[in-house]
Amino acid sequence: MQFETIAIHDGQAPDPHTGSVTVPVYQTSTFEREDLEHHRDFFYSRIGNPTRKALESTLALLENGRFGLAFASGVAATMAALQVLKPGDHVVASNDIYGGSYRIFEQLLRPWGVTTTYAENETTESYAACITPETKLIWLETPSNPLLQLSDITALSELGKRQGFLVAVDNTFASPYFQRPLDLGADIVVHSTTKYLGGHSDVIGGAVITSNPALHTIIKNYQAAAGAIPAPWDCWLILRGLKTLKIRMKEHEANALHLAGVLEQHPAVERVFYPGLPSHPQHELAKQQMSGFGGMLTIALKGGLPAVKTLTANLKLFILADSLGGVESLIASPPKMTLGALSPEERRRRRCTDNLVRLSVGLENAADLEADLLNALDIPISI
Repeated sequence: MQFETIAIHDGQAPDPHTGSVTVPVYQTSTFEREDLEHHRDFFYSRIGNPTRKALESTLALLENGRFGLAFASGVAATMAALQVLKPGDHVVASNDIYGGSYRIFEQLLRPWGVTTTYAENETTESYAACITPETKLIWLETPSNPLLQLSDITALSELGKRQGFLVAVDNTFASPYFQRPLDLGADIVVHSTTKYLGGHSDVIGGAVITSNPALHTIIKNYQAAAGAIPAPWDCWLILRGLKTLKIRMKEHEANALHLAGVLEQHPAVERVFYPGLPSHPQHELAKQQMSGFGGMLTIALKGGLPAVKTLTANLKLFILADSLGGVESLIASPPKMTLGALSPEERRRRRCTDNLVRLSVGLENAADLEADLLNALDIPISI
């Protein structure tokens, strides 16, 4: 079956007790056992819940994986995926990654004895240069946040198989509609389901998908033990979002591609970071490993931070807010917001300059979004 059919049907059969075509919200903490020796498929909702099981099954199918696990947030999912490591192991990560992932590597894993080296750039050669005998995992974010850089999933997965390390991919920006890392050789896929999978800015969640039974067992055991699981209602909201994922992603991409082309020609814009543009240095790689380019783009303004402040203060449709992937358009300053907790030196190392603006392009009319941006860009900068 095709993607949109799976998103609506697979893992979500009508309720056998009532015939409800929508998976019920099993808002319960516990389930009756048959007797002291036997229990049903579900007995305690931290371990498993029917609503969560429906979500996990659908997530696995959409990523073309065997096992899906749902978590209370994207960072909870990230921490769960990293349980495949042990003290003494080494990780190679993207230089340009989500700030929450960086905090996990530096503030949680490093004191635990797991070290991380950040590749100079997203080329395969740059990752390979960081590999040591202790390397057990390469952590990719592609497209990356906020610079929309791409890593070659296939090449790095092949390298991992030759040298004996795993490859995990944060697929949040692309979504499984535009990119399936497991099909490209990756071992683990991670999502913040808060973003495109939920799609309506009304739920927090995360997911891990794999086809490796041993990895699934490790991560599932952590899920049960740590308990960072989503509530049944949260699972239901994400299931609802998955049903329209194809339609939304196509519109997100169409609007983002249109705005990227307009902004690339604007005299106030120094550079547009969007893999769908032929000017993107990894445009050909994007065409190879993605079926579309997504709804995220970042721009660098010529006027520096004052230009950013002027732009964000004068937009009417783009909302200044954290997060991304909802139906509404959002704008963020990476150095002030999403990466604001990092030191100035760390931001400079990651090329996160003060003139960057990240756009999560929503589903509004493209002409209205264009007019909103052009109007705000044409307002004189206040120094």
